[in-house]
Amino acid sequence: MNTDRALWRRMPPWAVDTGLVALAVLDAWINLYDEGTPLVWACVALGSAALLLRSRFPLTVFLLTLPMTLFMDVAVAPIAALYALAVSTRNRPLLAGCALLNAAAGTLAWPLSDAFTGDRTWTLVQFVYTLATAIAPVLFGQLVQARHDVALQLVEVKEAREHERALHAQTVLARERAQLAREMHDVVSHQVSLIAVQAGALQIAAKDPDAREAARTIRTLSVDTLDELRHMVTLLRASGGKETELAPQPTLADLQQLIANSGIETTLTGELPADISTTAQRTVYRTIQEALTNVRKHAPGARAEVRLWHNTHHFGVTVTNTAPTRPSVVLPSARHGLIGLRERAELLDGILTAETTSQGGYKIELQAPARPA
Repeated sequence: MNTDRALWRRMPPWAVDTGLVALAVLDAWINLYDEGTPLVWACVALGSAALLLRSRFPLTVFLLTLPMTLFMDVAVAPIAALYALAVSTRNRPLLAGCALLNAAAGTLAWPLSDAFTGDRTWTLVQFVYTLATAIAPVLFGQLVQARHDVALQLVEVKEAREHERALHAQTVLARERAQLAREMHDVVSHQVSLIAVQAGALQIAAKDPDAREAARTIRTLSVDTLDELRHMVTLLRASGGKETELAPQPTLADLQQLIANSGIETTLTGELPADISTTAQRTVYRTIQEALTNVRKHAPGARAEVRLWHNTHHFGVTVTNTAPTRPSVVLPSARHGLIGLRERAELLDGILTAETTSQGGYKIELQAPARPA
């Protein structure tokens, strides 16, 4: 069956039109035989030839084939014209009117003076039969039109799904890039900046020229690495999202180790609720990490205080440092750290504030709503 359908679709339109016209003429010749007059054959010729234009002017072609129903019981040409009209239009009242008109013309007899002299019951039966015959191509044409509409809708749905898959893939990729940028800043930059600060301190304190030169080289390479990282983070964040986390991630249990490795005189006070979420723990950890990194970079010699706190409605952390006691080492910065912290705070429906203190220091505070148990 599929093979037959494929063969039918491969047939050229002119072959289908020629075959349909020939079938209409043959149908008229079989029905009329030797009873046709020149007027009748003129109507047959006009109606049959008009089928060649049924796709462009379906209603006009139907009206031109309609006279053939006066001379024939069932004519191929009007049925084909009705089908073409039903395929091309969505006007249901028009189709119903054409079907009724075809049935009325098929019920009348030629000459018209003989149409009203017969049995009225038989005339009604013939009208119903002719109407049913006319409705069949109309319904079939509407069915083909509906099938075509469904096929178009399926194509649109498929294209929409492909577009949705592409958007989803782009979103996932963007989120992964944003997460990678955040982790590069929070973890790699944290460690490299610590190396740069320690190397700078060693360069100042070392008495051996070779040691000072080695420390200077380490600090220079660290600064260059930080600069490259800043550019990479900028590129990654340009197409990134705001979500997704990569495991493993630090928790509050790692705070003591973070403070011990910070190279800053830091005191840790307070505590957070025991049932705080893992996401909130990571946010608190990253906030403290970024704050201590900024102290090392911009406030050498300063002391820091990390205070964890919570109440009935909120929890958070406040990191405050004193004023620097010596000039800072100039390190590249694009302020991506604070941007990332604010994004993390937004994920908790919280806020992050960063401001200078009256004593010349700096304070970073994270505040987030407590989740009900």
